Amino acid sequence: MKKLSFAKSLASVSLAAVCALGIVGCSEQTSDTPTYTGGVAATVNGVEIPEDKVTQAIQDIRAQMSLTDEDAWGKWLAENDYTPESVREEIVNSYVDQELVKQGADSEGITADSAQVDQYVETMRGHYDSDTAWAEALEAVGMTEDEYRDNISLSLVSQQLQQKVGEGAAEPTDEEVLESAKTYVSSYDGAKKSSHILFEASDEAQAQEVLDKINAGELDFATAAESYSKDTASAAEGGNVGWDRLSNLVTEYTTALADLNKGDVSGLVTSTYGIHIIQCTDVFEAPEELTSLDQLPTEFQDSIRAMLQSSNQSNAYYSWLEEQRNAADIQINDMPEGLPYWVDMANYPKEESSEDSTGVTAVDADGNPIVLDEGAVEGEGAGEQADASAEGEEPVAEGVDEGAEGAEDAAAAAADEAAADVEGAAPAGDDAEQPTEGAAEGIQPAETPAQ
Repeated sequence: MKKLSFAKSLASVSLAAVCALGIVGCSEQTSDTPTYTGGVAATVNGVEIPEDKVTQAIQDIRAQMSLTDEDAWGKWLAENDYTPESVREEIVNSYVDQELVKQGADSEGITADSAQVDQYVETMRGHYDSDTAWAEALEAVGMTEDEYRDNISLSLVSQQLQQKVGEGAAEPTDEEVLESAKTYVSSYDGAKKSSHILFEASDEAQAQEVLDKINAGELDFATAAESYSKDTASAAEGGNVGWDRLSNLVTEYTTALADLNKGDVSGLVTSTYGIHIIQCTDVFEAPEELTSLDQLPTEFQDSIRAMLQSSNQSNAYYSWLEEQRNAADIQINDMPEGLPYWVDMANYPKEESSEDSTGVTAVDADGNPIVLDEGAVEGEGAGEQADASAEGEEPVAEGVDEGAEGAEDAAAAAADEAAADVEGAAPAGDDAEQPTEGAAEGIQPAETPAQ
């Protein structure tokens, strides 16, 4: 069985969305941190990483995964091919990488924009009904607001550092794009390109009038979009919102589009963003054999090229991090005795686990399977979580991102696997959402080819 990353396993069960750098952002050493064994776990160029900081991080994980019971913890370790020693090793290495990132950023003169940090904090605070609820959310994940700010600052600094390191990454050649496209072309088969006209929910009468004129041939669709659509970004392009496989569209939109053939116009489609009239402008049929990029729409080429460039930049970042590790004076001390997460693994014989083509199958505390794709278990340390764009479904609505034409946003992010995820710095809560940097109402180009 391929060994699953402890930090990634936590993220997989959605219990690590509290740290700006995945696990390493948690449990900062403060005056409130419990004393366990004391001592120093590691030093990085003279900077000490306290053993209690590592211990508290592991204890936090156990609590979040309902593994505080020693027997449950031991079984989980065995089922996921871990020992207390290997868990500590991963966490220590994560903190080492975090410190290397801090030191690298300092040497490059990279700092976080305090105004941007304030914006993230205020955005998150706004999702809670009161200051008390906000404070309770922070307390639930073991952070003060100052620590939360520090996590966001470190995340932003890490993103900037990766972008700087990745600036010199080689751009993918047409040959590389073509080879990669051969892998993905079948997933693009049947993709639909569309345009839409968006009306306010209260403008149903006008929407019906425009639709009737379009169907009667009295009004051109693109002209109608330019004249009537509330989605000003796509309206400037005749309503064009691009290919569905490269955009996250609201369910109502995709359902209606699925029923359209090329040239067809939908009826009135209502979503939370208003009333849409949708036209299918193109349908892609994948060739049996892909021999030239000319066989692919430009937008698909751009998406694949951006994905490859992002991968190159991530590889450059990891190479940089490895160079920093090799050049740094790193001392990792032996694991002390008396740690609260230690269990005798002789009492927990390893059981068979399954692995399928999707990736690694692990289990949570209740024995439920956790499936991680391969990308989720590759690499460890600072900044393993990717891109700072908002997760989740993005509707077609006013404020469509200008990047909808291609994959500029994906290329600009350049943080596909290595940049720290600011969104992950959010306290967990029933009403907590992730901060966004762009218009959440817009269409964003996919950062990877269609899944």
